[in-house]
Amino acid sequence: MPAGQQRIGLICPPDHEMFGPVAEHLRDRGFDVEFFEPGVELAPTRLDELDLLVNKKVRWTSIQALRYAHRADIAAWNDYTTSMVFLNRLSQLGALSAVGFSVPEVCSEKPDGEYVAKGFLDIRNDPTLNGEDDFYQPLLAFDGTDYKYYAVDDGEQIHTAVTRFGSKLFGEREFLGQGEVDAAVETSIRRLMRFTGARGLGVDVVEVEGEPYAIDVNPATSFRRTGLEDALVDSLAAATP
Repeated sequence: MPAGQQRIGLICPPDHEMFGPVAEHLRDRGFDVEFFEPGVELAPTRLDELDLLVNKKVRWTSIQALRYAHRADIAAWNDYTTSMVFLNRLSQLGALSAVGFSVPEVCSEKPDGEYVAKGFLDIRNDPTLNGEDDFYQPLLAFDGTDYKYYAVDDGEQIHTAVTRFGSKLFGEREFLGQGEVDAAVETSIRRLMRFTGARGLGVDVVEVEGEPYAIDVNPATSFRRTGLEDALVDSLAAATP
């Protein structure tokens, strides 16, 4: 690596449809970019070589790498503290509510009627319809469409986009097309990013009688089909010391 060249480490497959091209654009700007396989423990000696760590997969090994980076004063895009806020689904809901979102009710026992079962930790644990897990939420009366909002802070402004998917509660997730950004939802996401220090987030929203409910936050989302590639390049570059 040439002297003075900044190194970015991405916990992400190198052929990812968004972060693969993002890495190439960063290399064109003079950064050295290395991909790390998700789910594989990273040795401190490899992390010590980085100027910036970027996690694209919420796995225990990724959380451990972010924790090491935090202790070793290595910069991270969505750092250990930010990631831990969103790892616990109850703290997710608390953060979402604090910035103005409506969120589903949380029950320790199964509620009457249909419900969604969730684990406390949002790590390789998908919600299930009428299943068994750590806590339960009444199934919201929505039309089965998830509005997946994405936001990226490029260091100067926050860029947002939204895509529509069929909810995986009811089967295979199907891409339904682009969505229109709701100004109130966008405002709450901007608050959430300022509140948590996040540089990029995915927030899942459903509509109940015209009112948006936030149901999930992902600090290591894919940004697929968003058109936010340039914003991601600028954001990672701005986050590198």
